[in-house]
Amino acid sequence: MRFGPKHIAPLVILTFAGFATSQQPAPTAAPDPTKVEFFEKKVRPILTDHCYQCHSADTKPAGGLRVDDHRGLLTGGNTGAAVVPGDPGKSLLITRVTQKNEKRRMPIEGKHLTEEQVETLTKWIKDGAVWPALRVPASLGKAKPEYEKLKKEHWAWQPLTKPTTPAVNDAAWARDDVDRFLLAKLEAKGLKPVGDADKLTLLRRVTFDLTGLPPTPAEIEAFLKDDSPKAFEKVVDRLLASRAFGERWGRHWLDVARYGESTGPSRNIPYPHAWKYRDYVIDAVNADVPFDRFIKEQIAGDLLPAANNDERDRQLTATGLLALGVKDVNQRFKVRFVMDNVDEQIDAVTRSVVGLTVSCARCHDHKFDPISQVDYYALAGIFTSTDNAAGLRNQMGGAGLAYYVPGMLVKLSGELPPADPQQVAKLTAEVEVAKKAWDAIRGTPEGLKTAANGQPTQRPFRLKYEGLQGQLNALTDPAARGHAVHGARDAQVIADTEVRLRGEAEKLGPTVPRGFLTTFEVPGAPKVNPKQSGRLELAQWFTSPKNPLTPRVAVNRVWQHLFGTGIVNTVDNFGVTGDTPTHPELLDHLANRFLADDWSVKKLVRQLVLTRAYQLGSDATEAHRTADPANRLVWRHAPRRLSAEEVRDATLAAAGTLDPKRPEGSSAKALRMVEMRDNGPEAKTINDQADAARYRSVYLPLLRGVTPHALEAFDPVDQTLVSGTRDTTTVPGQSLFLLNSIFVRKQAISFAERVLKPKDATDDDRVKAAYQLALGRTPTDKEIDRAKAFVGEYESAYRANPPKAVAPPKKPKPADAPKPGEPPLDPDQIDQTGETVTEEVVQPKDARTAAWMALTQALFASAEFRYVR
Repeated sequence: MRFGPKHIAPLVILTFAGFATSQQPAPTAAPDPTKVEFFEKKVRPILTDHCYQCHSADTKPAGGLRVDDHRGLLTGGNTGAAVVPGDPGKSLLITRVTQKNEKRRMPIEGKHLTEEQVETLTKWIKDGAVWPALRVPASLGKAKPEYEKLKKEHWAWQPLTKPTTPAVNDAAWARDDVDRFLLAKLEAKGLKPVGDADKLTLLRRVTFDLTGLPPTPAEIEAFLKDDSPKAFEKVVDRLLASRAFGERWGRHWLDVARYGESTGPSRNIPYPHAWKYRDYVIDAVNADVPFDRFIKEQIAGDLLPAANNDERDRQLTATGLLALGVKDVNQRFKVRFVMDNVDEQIDAVTRSVVGLTVSCARCHDHKFDPISQVDYYALAGIFTSTDNAAGLRNQMGGAGLAYYVPGMLVKLSGELPPADPQQVAKLTAEVEVAKKAWDAIRGTPEGLKTAANGQPTQRPFRLKYEGLQGQLNALTDPAARGHAVHGARDAQVIADTEVRLRGEAEKLGPTVPRGFLTTFEVPGAPKVNPKQSGRLELAQWFTSPKNPLTPRVAVNRVWQHLFGTGIVNTVDNFGVTGDTPTHPELLDHLANRFLADDWSVKKLVRQLVLTRAYQLGSDATEAHRTADPANRLVWRHAPRRLSAEEVRDATLAAAGTLDPKRPEGSSAKALRMVEMRDNGPEAKTINDQADAARYRSVYLPLLRGVTPHALEAFDPVDQTLVSGTRDTTTVPGQSLFLLNSIFVRKQAISFAERVLKPKDATDDDRVKAAYQLALGRTPTDKEIDRAKAFVGEYESAYRANPPKAVAPPKKPKPADAPKPGEPPLDPDQIDQTGETVTEEVVQPKDARTAAWMALTQALFASAEFRYVR
């Protein structure tokens, strides 16, 4: 399809008389036409002919400098601003083209500039370095009638209502107002709830829902014996008070926070301090930190007052929410790197807290929700005024510590003991010598010459320099000694930012004052402090009791984790394209209750699990299925499959090998902030440590692209985006994992040995113990007989035909290095299969253990083990 002028939106020059929105971009004067003409006729040809070859978007910009873009010239490259409007003397562009040393004078390749050309550049800069104005869509900042209509009509953006609890016919059934809201809808449809769950089913359900673990045999016995009216209430209070509650419900928030321990895709750089944020979340959930405070700490913890250093460090750690997202460190241009990270932060905080897809307005006004591009850049100014202190920078290509910037981490309170000064001095001197040697040979014909091993001659020089630099960092860098976190802090430059036309980082439109979304009203919202980034006020805006979305989104997430489906099914999207609530009055009732209880998540969870609705059975009649097949009216408690973490933890718990203690840090904390291959030695070490670990799954290392083997089959969370809902699939790989994986087979042996350990137990007792540990119930007589018959037949067959020992596979022979004089290896042709995989042999010690191992593994593979009713 061909586009002509009639297909293009009207454009105007970058001048504004004001906009009919609360976020009004600042008017920008049109540039002097005479000066623009001078630039186009005299200056641009010089830049094009002499600079673009090394410093433009189409090349790898040497020194990080772009001269084909006005902002690129003003911000400059690695050594500072190339152009200071009005001051040629401070403009590095003039300094570099007039260097006396001809070998360092720019351009290095091609002809140097003539005196006349230098004078032209000097005059241009002296006259203000005028650049042609970008043309801005006429619609930018203008009020849209359809937006105003949506703001008034869409349910999510209206203030919280105070609904009256409905009257119901079966008043005796309900135990709580929540039950009455649900029952009223069921009665209106002519439906009745199914019967209540039995005690065993209810105990297993609530124990998994609140802790992610199965109930122990002792807990089962105690609950079955307790016939008091408060029996279940006592169980709930015990579970809420357990550390396991924070581990289970902290994991829910880590899903939403897209938690990961490395940057992800292009060049995967570890986040060695990310585990501190993980522990912060778990501890905050266990302490029942009010949800509004929890959000404030993660968005603006560094700006909140602190009573002591411990509190200060906890709040600094909380800001990891803003730093631990995916980053493309291989981005060529800094301004794009910065704006991509800002976009990622905006997406994370808005989808997690208010359930809106605000990032859709980066390039243009939102297509569905009333979120304008101006609104987006009002938020963006808050984050461009914030350091994304993840400890990284962008660089197109790089090795070793090229992406690591120690100063771009958040240092914790206090001081570390100084390192040995003699050792520091010695290493410093060695680093200087190694760097000189590396700089001298880097990129020279001699350095690029192929050595006998087929690699460039300069490579050992680089490796020596980087190795020594790493040793020096280990001594002198507080972060390398664990005294830092990935987080956020206010930037040195606090300022509003410009609209990026079509979302392109370099194409600057008018400046927008920092502020908040205008999609809905938050009465009494604070104004941004001009001396700070605005994150504190943003956090206060998010958590205002008059913000209608934050409490609705929060209680909806809790409801989903307990009932399987949210009242609003699209838990991360409350916009126009999201679902509508099945019970809008109930949603507002819960939101009001949440606010009245000081944003306490534990109180909300307690209230919901004590409802009659939560304690329903999971049976389904044909009439119910026909009337409401998705169970949106909550006529029963829908069964759910265990999450990946629950499958692993329940397996370890049944086998008796689960270590309930929290490990110190993470396996990833020992990694340097150096690119790692997903199939390289670092990843193998991490995977091996995860395979060997016996602590809870929430503490497993979670580097992006390096999922622990024991989790990957059962739909672990996507660490890229806010994920309030996980996928739940049923695929053959899950069954194969339960039948063949080393992890499951090892735990099946341990499980077998556990049930065989009591010497005076009968086989009936052992079968009962196995069922109770794995499934939380006593087997029927038929199941006992079948299990004993299976074990007996298996043991006899095993004795008659014992398996042969399997030798581990041999390591493949490494590829031959190219001979001297041959061209270097093509990187695309180098074997990238990574470390050799050696299959561990899991062998029971005798036929009896083998038979009981087969039975316990069958229990692990059963649907009953993997599902909670």
